[in-house]
Amino acid sequence: MGLNNQVPARDAGYQNIQYLYKKITYADDGKTVDVGTLPEGALILKPLSGVHVQVAFNGGTTNTLDIGPSTDSGTDLWATVLALGTIGFVPLDEVVSNIVGSGQGKVQAKVVSTASASAGIGHIVIAFLNPVN
Repeated sequence: MGLNNQVPARDAGYQNIQYLYKKITYADDGKTVDVGTLPEGALILKPLSGVHVQVAFNGGTTNTLDIGPSTDSGTDLWATVLALGTIGFVPLDEVVSNIVGSGQGKVQAKVVSTASASAGIGHIVIAFLNPVN
């Protein structure tokens, strides 16, 4: 069982890069999925965070992913319409605060793959460091 898939968020206990991970598929179309929970004050490492598309999503013209905190009404504060139609790694694309403020931060993602998609697998990764006091 991985860390940070429940509340409260947990810490590996070492000063190292930790991450949240969530597998998504074309069957998640239209759903908002829970990725995990970040500890209070966590520093998100945006260049290492995003979605790795293993199998391209084939849902017609729209195959996208939004990622953000659950407190964001559009779930797109960190990533907006990341392309899922091509194999490869797509990093977070929004330039906003990369530090989770007060309280723990639940991370969610919304998958859009229209027109009766029949293929698509992605792996969401949110890399972070815990604050050092």
